[in-house]
Amino acid sequence: MAKTALVAEDKQKDTKPNTLVQQTTSSIERARTFLGDVRNEMRKVVTPSRKEVQATTTVVLVTVFIFAAYFWVVDTVFTFGLNRLLTKLVGPQ
Repeated sequence: MAKTALVAEDKQKDTKPNTLVQQTTSSIERARTFLGDVRNEMRKVVTPSRKEVQATTTVVLVTVFIFAAYFWVVDTVFTFGLNRLLTKLVGPQ
């Protein structure tokens, strides 16, 4: 009877997987899959031509200057309006 119990315990230990080994193997496999996916995506990357880069740079610079001018006008209007309001409420200094 005791011998049967020991044999049963040994069988359970043998069939029980080592979780540390599984985790390590799983991590390595996931890393390998990830790097393979990265490699496949990098193959799809296309560098733009010089003409495309110049065109998009020009668009960005023009847009920045337009927004800068717009915000300068809005800031000037708000500053003027706030100064008029404060002068009216408090009086000239």
